[in-house]
Amino acid sequence: MAPKAPVTVTGTAAVRAIDERLILPLPQEASAQLPSRGQVAVHAVLGGHERDAVVEPDGRRGHWLDLPAQLVRDLDLREGGEVEFTLTTTKDWPEPEVPDDLADALESADDLAGTWPSLTPMARWEWVRWIGATRSEETRAKRVDVSIDKLRAGSRRPCCFDLSSCTDPELARSGKLRD
Repeated sequence: MAPKAPVTVTGTAAVRAIDERLILPLPQEASAQLPSRGQVAVHAVLGGHERDAVVEPDGRRGHWLDLPAQLVRDLDLREGGEVEFTLTTTKDWPEPEVPDDLADALESADDLAGTWPSLTPMARWEWVRWIGATRSEETRAKRVDVSIDKLRAGSRRPCCFDLSSCTDPELARSGKLRD
């Protein structure tokens, strides 16, 4: 089976604030062109600035992009401002930002020194996402411990959770981007 050809999606989207965070919800017609209702790795050009990113599901068959603080400053973005975008899907996932609690646990687990680097970047995204998809510090700590146990047992993925509903608790509830 031949690999899927990259898909390029272009358009303009309005910046949205959820509390203090700025995101870029994609227009429905742009989301519909993406190959998955879940996370999608892309090479993004946002307002002329290039970056590799992961487009996130909004829980309503759409997608959104996180707008990092540096990009917000560089483009002087505000809620309601418009951003031109070009997104090109890629099989090459960017490295996730590993949270300190997971990084510390992995560093302390000497027997796993080669395990984390042996996972695909997509799998590492899934571990990071699963750990971060809770508001409870107790649950989060338990997920870090369970992650180490699962990795020791040979698991390459955290579980068979629904990626579209395992989202950032600051921005979403029950898998849906907050209104």
